[in-house]
Amino acid sequence: MTEPISISAGADEMQRKDTMSIQLTKHAKEVDVPCNELCSASMHTDRKEQSTSEITKEHVHGSTRKLEKTDMIKSLMADQDAYRNCELNLPVSSNPSTMESSMDSEEDMYRDAEEIEREKTLLVCETGSSEFKLSVAPEMDIMEYCIKEWRGNTPVAKRMKKGYEAVSQKFASIRRVRGDNYCALRATLFQALSQATQLPSWLQSEDFTMLPEKLLSKYDWIKQWQLKQKLGRKIGEINDEIKEYLMLLRKKWKNISEIKTLNEKQEACDELFKNEEEEYSLYEALKFLMLNTAIELYNDDKNGRRVPVFSWLLFARDTSSNPCQLMHNHLNQIGHSGGLEQVEMFLLAYALQYTIQVYRLYKYSTDEFITLYPNDPKEDWPVVTLITEDDRHYNIPVGMCQETVL
Repeated sequence: MTEPISISAGADEMQRKDTMSIQLTKHAKEVDVPCNELCSASMHTDRKEQSTSEITKEHVHGSTRKLEKTDMIKSLMADQDAYRNCELNLPVSSNPSTMESSMDSEEDMYRDAEEIEREKTLLVCETGSSEFKLSVAPEMDIMEYCIKEWRGNTPVAKRMKKGYEAVSQKFASIRRVRGDNYCALRATLFQALSQATQLPSWLQSEDFTMLPEKLLSKYDWIKQWQLKQKLGRKIGEINDEIKEYLMLLRKKWKNISEIKTLNEKQEACDELFKNEEEEYSLYEALKFLMLNTAIELYNDDKNGRRVPVFSWLLFARDTSSNPCQLMHNHLNQIGHSGGLEQVEMFLLAYALQYTIQVYRLYKYSTDEFITLYPNDPKEDWPVVTLITEDDRHYNIPVGMCQETVL
């Protein structure tokens, strides 16, 4: 992993003036698709030219709710770090001497060829003549991992080191997660399964596997759901395939939750996440559950019922003003051309009814260093913990340290 080039004194002023560019959406180009009901209700020809606040006003019903929601979204939009993906754009100096000194100062960040090769093989195991990739790497001491990844003395490196030191007070080790745009789903599901002791109530529902048929009968646009990069399927095929994924999710969750010993449970999770066919099928199930949750929230808000704040922001984006657009421009892209954005981490938490606690290392020494999705979690929701350095890639902290009670 290569760190950003350190900034010279001459460029510090520029950095202080620059703000983090907020990427509320990663998909600037909308997909033009035929949609009915939910989709057609809010699609307009001038959608791209409308501001976020204008879009939000179109979905608010009632003058009181309009003022409340608009004010809340304006407040959220003004806070550059809340509920959104952030990208640090470090200014590049045009002064040759400045650039040379920056290059010299980061010389110690680069690793030799042997170390790079070792890193490449970290997530690859050989079994005879066949080779498979580990989706979740074995445990590694968290501070050893930090030292290996962050060797420089730039401000960013120092912040990351302090962040890892803070996490090491709670967790002794870290497990690297494969980064293929599924990492948020992968890390969350792995943590949930590895500590599962019972089947969640929503998985026990008798009509759980009937969800695809139920939604497809109401919303014809769901037939354009993208499954494993395959398009143009018939409604019956999509229904059957998603139903299989949901059944697999319930089966695996039930089997792992019934394992008594922690070591055996961990081995079962490791084995599951070596099977790519089953693993990616589970991710499709999670994505469909996220779509179902989004439809419920959209309809609740449309009917005047109270919804969580993140739902307003989710549908305030010009690329997801309704569930149909959310599916085409975001959920269909997960695992292919993009991962989960900040606001979609809330949606994942609600879909699983889990609280996702994330150590955001680049936010060290701020109130957002430890972020909860949702930020007002339900008391009876289990908690899973992840680590991120940039709100894009997620790893897993393991081996909780025992705290000394004074």
